[in-house]
Amino acid sequence: MSLPQAKRFDWSNLGIRVLSATILIPSVLLAVWLGGWAYLTLISVAVAVLAIEWGTMTAPNAPVRVSAAVCFAVLAGLFLAHRDHMWLAWGGMLLGGLAAALVARGVAERPANAAFGVVYLGIACVCLIWLRAMPQGRYWTIMLFAITWSADIAAYAVGNVLKGPKLWPRFSPNKTWSGFVGGLAASMATGAMMASLPMFTLNLAAAAVVGLLGGLATMAGDLWESMLKRRFGVKDSGDLIPGHGGLLDRVDGLLFAVVVIAGARLVNHLGWGH
Repeated sequence: MSLPQAKRFDWSNLGIRVLSATILIPSVLLAVWLGGWAYLTLISVAVAVLAIEWGTMTAPNAPVRVSAAVCFAVLAGLFLAHRDHMWLAWGGMLLGGLAAALVARGVAERPANAAFGVVYLGIACVCLIWLRAMPQGRYWTIMLFAITWSADIAAYAVGNVLKGPKLWPRFSPNKTWSGFVGGLAASMATGAMMASLPMFTLNLAAAAVVGLLGGLATMAGDLWESMLKRRFGVKDSGDLIPGHGGLLDRVDGLLFAVVVIAGARLVNHLGWGH
């Protein structure tokens, strides 16, 4: 019996992805470099889009109401973090989640999904502000994006070329172990490369560890969103970005990775990795 032919690499989709990345990446890096209101505006716009996608995905019968509740709660925490009121930002996020659930009560099948949306999006957004505000925050934030992008790109490319056993076929039938290993190798290499820049206090081994942890978090975030989409019965979170789907499909790994890398930056600030 002949084996089924391997699925050919989708070059057309890769081209669309590259074009989208060519437009988005410089905009993100410029906002990170400038910081301040440019960076806050970038994250705020992303929050609005992500909240719309979350409401549409989790509450199709009342997407506007749920999206507005999630957006308002996350933006409140975001602005508190921007004003350096971190404890208020974290506390406000919890209260905002409860408020979003109350708003969704009676119109959404599961009001708790609104609260989870606030926590899911809000923690990452506050960490983005926190990371950028720390000493050397500009460079650490650039490293964050570089690690997540390299992990995503390498996992996609290596997985499509080498294929092999599936990573978690129940929730994400297209992801492979070869892509997983390729993504981690790329994220570690990216972290190590960043350590060679003179503005970093990280040594080579510590930077590789940060890259590995960031890569693992990126993969975990990607798988987590795949599980969420399967739960809510959707293929993509939206269709905003050609070749990628919705914005949540593009930043799912980042939402996890920023928490890990912000934690690594805090530990580094206390003396580790010098």
